Amino acid sequence: MKSAIISYNRFFCSLEHLFVNIRFWIILFFLIRLIGITNPPIEVAHNWRQTTGTMVARNFFEVDNNIFYPRIDIAGEKTGITGMEFPLLNYFIYLVSKLFGYQHWYGRLINLILSSIGLLYFYKLIKSNFTEQISFYSTIILTVSIWFSYSRKIMPDTFACSLVIASLYYGTTYLRSKSLPNHLKNLLFYALLLILGVLSKLPVAYILIIFIIHFLDNKIPLKRKIIFATITMICLVPIAFWYFYWVPYLVKTYGFWHFFMGKSLGEGVNDILQNIPEMLKRFYDTAIKYSGFLVFVLGSIYAIIKKDKQILVVFVLGLVGFCGVIFKAGFTFYHHSYYVIPFVPIMCLVAGYGLSQLKSKKLIILILILISTEGILNQQHDLRLNEKNRYLITLEKELDAFSNKNELILINSGEYPTPMYFAHRKGWVNSNEKIQTHGYIESLRYKGLKYILVLKNTFGTEINLDFKKVIDNENYCFYQL
Repeated sequence: MKSAIISYNRFFCSLEHLFVNIRFWIILFFLIRLIGITNPPIEVAHNWRQTTGTMVARNFFEVDNNIFYPRIDIAGEKTGITGMEFPLLNYFIYLVSKLFGYQHWYGRLINLILSSIGLLYFYKLIKSNFTEQISFYSTIILTVSIWFSYSRKIMPDTFACSLVIASLYYGTTYLRSKSLPNHLKNLLFYALLLILGVLSKLPVAYILIIFIIHFLDNKIPLKRKIIFATITMICLVPIAFWYFYWVPYLVKTYGFWHFFMGKSLGEGVNDILQNIPEMLKRFYDTAIKYSGFLVFVLGSIYAIIKKDKQILVVFVLGLVGFCGVIFKAGFTFYHHSYYVIPFVPIMCLVAGYGLSQLKSKKLIILILILISTEGILNQQHDLRLNEKNRYLITLEKELDAFSNKNELILINSGEYPTPMYFAHRKGWVNSNEKIQTHGYIESLRYKGLKYILVLKNTFGTEINLDFKKVIDNENYCFYQL
């Protein structure tokens, strides 16, 4: 009887240890997000952003694998080469495709793997600077935040954030470590991950402002600070080259503008001031949902009352740096949900700190369950297809029966590239109004236009054109010029 009780107690001790192990939760949520991982990028949110990226990856595979010349399929008669974020995620998709053949969902899996590793580095970074309790709560909240869905999209946002979070960890370790043999390793990892992360998504660079804390720390040797600052400046050189020389060069040389480089600060500030409610909604709704935001507010209040300088300084510095991103983006910031992603880890840190101040473990668990439930339920639609878009899956095969992939087409999908990606063709996308403008089709025919795809239900609405119909069904009509 006594041995049975001992075994029983050991079992529950082991179970309790498992539940407080962050690796268990990272793996669990990784497995949950594997649901529908092979789905084509036609879910409700940001299919256009994903298919733009998959176009680049597929063109690396089918056309030219030079990473310095990314190309998309909606540039009409042009090459499609254009300036954009450094296509690291896209190139990873290409490399995997070289081994197994092209599939768009590789991008989902690559992003999910790296973003899960990013969660582990986030935990390690917070733990090394605060407490294990704060790091655990913060990481759980980050996992079920907007990170939950975007970490499985074929987009570079959480991908880039993860690289930079890992970079912060190695940079912080380098500055604070007393172990000389590891200095070079930490510095090298910091530099490499910083370059790759910021190249993948420029706005994540704002987080470098956090290093001000370490530069004001008198315990860190001046020589180490100088070395670190020098390496950081060197890291910014390839980043500056890509975004401020190479991207404009590609646009100018190949004649197709695609990538948003932000507005002037004056225009951006004016956009934000005129739409403050929409901007704020990105923080209290999009980022960590309402329950998470309330805990974030709780953490902010505790930090002020307890005069916790460490939390307050990280939050204030992060907010000041991120305001540059907000004002540079302007309308785009509150119009697209993913622009808030780089700031979400700081919000989760403050929320995790707030939970750590509560005395009741049962209450903390209930709050974490509430935050997780709200977060996942509001993002679970991302695990399945948008049924209205399902017809796109067979679009390429259906068009292949009547046209050649090398023939240029026009699609009435406005600014959305999604149908062009699934048609596996190149050409133009535009609105019904523009397509019906006198002389527009003739001007494109001169440039090589052969077919027009008119979508009836999604991405476009039906219009009748005076050309030969080669396909006419409930979803679209395919005209031959």
